[in-house]
Amino acid sequence: MTRSLLTIAALALCPAIAAAQDVAPPTPVVTVEQMIRMNRIAAPAADPRGRLIVYQVTETAADLSRNTGLYIVDTANPGPAIRIADIAEASETSPAFSPDGSRLYFLSSKSGSSQLWFVDLTVTRSGVSAGDPVQASDLPAGIDGFRFAPGTARLAPEGYRIAIWGAVAQNCATFGCAGNADRATPGPGTARVYDEMFVRHWDSWETPGVYNRTFMGRIGGDGRLAAALTAAGADIVGDTPSAPFGGGEEIAWHPDATTLFVTRRLADRNEPTSTNLDIYAVDAATGAATNLTAANRATDTLPAPSPDGRWLAYAAMARPGYEADRQVLMLRDLRNGTVRALTQDWDRSVASITWAPDSRSLFVTAQDTLEHPAFLVDLRTGRVTRLTTRGNVNDVIALPGGGIVYTINSITSPNDVVMRRPDGQTQRLTAATTASPPNIAVHYEQYSFTGANGDRVHGQILTPQGATGPLPTVLLVHGGPQGSFGNGWSNRWNPALWAAQGYAVVTIDFHGSTGYGQAFTDSINRNWGGWPLEDLRLGFAAAAATNRSVNPANACAAGASYGGYMMNWIAGNWPDGFRCLITHAGIFDLRAMAFETEELWFDEWDHGGPWWSRDPVERERWNPVNHVTNWRTPTLVIHGERDFRIPYSQSLAAFTALQRQGIASRLVVFPDENHWILRARNSLQWHNEVFGWLDQHLRSGAEGAEARR
Repeated sequence: MTRSLLTIAALALCPAIAAAQDVAPPTPVVTVEQMIRMNRIAAPAADPRGRLIVYQVTETAADLSRNTGLYIVDTANPGPAIRIADIAEASETSPAFSPDGSRLYFLSSKSGSSQLWFVDLTVTRSGVSAGDPVQASDLPAGIDGFRFAPGTARLAPEGYRIAIWGAVAQNCATFGCAGNADRATPGPGTARVYDEMFVRHWDSWETPGVYNRTFMGRIGGDGRLAAALTAAGADIVGDTPSAPFGGGEEIAWHPDATTLFVTRRLADRNEPTSTNLDIYAVDAATGAATNLTAANRATDTLPAPSPDGRWLAYAAMARPGYEADRQVLMLRDLRNGTVRALTQDWDRSVASITWAPDSRSLFVTAQDTLEHPAFLVDLRTGRVTRLTTRGNVNDVIALPGGGIVYTINSITSPNDVVMRRPDGQTQRLTAATTASPPNIAVHYEQYSFTGANGDRVHGQILTPQGATGPLPTVLLVHGGPQGSFGNGWSNRWNPALWAAQGYAVVTIDFHGSTGYGQAFTDSINRNWGGWPLEDLRLGFAAAAATNRSVNPANACAAGASYGGYMMNWIAGNWPDGFRCLITHAGIFDLRAMAFETEELWFDEWDHGGPWWSRDPVERERWNPVNHVTNWRTPTLVIHGERDFRIPYSQSLAAFTALQRQGIASRLVVFPDENHWILRARNSLQWHNEVFGWLDQHLRSGAEGAEARR
């Protein structure tokens, strides 16, 4: 076994200045409510000169209500960030500077729906100040996002070009109209009526005829959105950006502002089985759209035109129907249409793309062995250079002169905004807005072992600071299954928070995890209960040999989504392994799942097509329902009622199996949550249920309460 020991201190927020320590100063145990109330930093933006950095901060009050505001940093004048564009009794999100940097735009629902707002900026040598917030749009539909064309050539009197998007009926020529009504309920009763799928998606029932649609327009000299808007590809039915999670990363302007590049998923009866996203070039004057990637039936996304206007970079998968295929960085020459794969020989999956200002290289992010670093890719050779070491990097912004700004978090530290200079030195920009405490001080180490098929498998161990002997232990199993627990922050499943309650916590990136090459990710295909379970068995034993605080004899296991499936699988195939189990949104019956889930490509790729076309023996091989008579482990079952990815009926069935066999069990259902538990009060209740269950089975309730106090 090999292992990398890392004790997290506050400096771990910036990988270039992180310091490994054997001993850290004592830090009070972090409570669940403290974690829930930590400020949440996101959406950084830089002005055209790279001097001003703005970002949004979501704050949680003592009553667990939340408000999001904007903070701005003047990098030319060191000092604390200041709140800007604050509207009373409203949130401000999605900040972006106008192309000339004179205004800061953002979204707010102060007027009753999400609309565009701005403040005028005054920048002097001594600092920056802002005028009063001004509402810049008043459209029938709410705006979900917006993007300016870059540069300062498109100024008044013509105005800045802008793209906006939101949920708008296909038959609306404008951004929202009377035709935006729900046509799934024709009456006279309350029934919804559908003629094709999707019927429901992620956490909501579909409204036929309503899609994410993008429109192009202009901002006039007064800063307001002009009335005339042009739909991007009005004759193509589908979501732009893609639903339910697509955003601004799927939409980009050409530097000359004559063309808008958008990512679209066609909407038809094949949509639930298709991963075919395409990139379209949209004429800004007419709205006419041309499909640039029609030849590829798999995913094409993340369009990014180069600053000099010659190239279009994007990410592409090769295999249709597979949402976890490798995303290769592609390069299209916009002069002649030729395309080449820039990172074909790099066995990592590109997650984001940002051009350097000189158009000679690109900044990308990708998972890599428990980390999610930033990399630099040379335009000419495709050579990849790693820029950051530890942590989870996102939101990369290229600055004039070669520097970058990005967000970074780690398994023990939430998001912060960091500026990296061309010489590699870093500066954290968000210390002034980080709520208590800025990190969770626990002992953290990475380790590896020989897993299934003789492959090297990696994991993590987290323990309370100063732990010297065996502790009650929890094995956490990640979802996906093509995912990773990795060295990244989570506001939902946070291994460091669990360790701060007095537990030894183990995570294992079993076969199927991402960040280890595409073959390792693919190895879980039609193998859900095989190699992954073997990895968990071997990895848990290896963790105990690595760190004496890990105690498999006094342990519970927990997981969500695929991790919840694994809890149900463990219950029947490793029934003597744990004192208790926690299954959140777990799959109980693969047959029912094949017919109930909304995105069918996920289930059909991993298990070999529609249920009726699978081999009769193989399709039942990894089905937990076939092993319920082996169940005997006390189990906590949790689900969100609005979860349509794994419908809550799966958890009802698992709970029924437990109850009918007299096995200690508890069912917790959140009627207002989806696949994830997002609301602050629900998160507090979720954690109380989880830690109460662990306390009950791994130590006395009094001891557990004292450990978390």
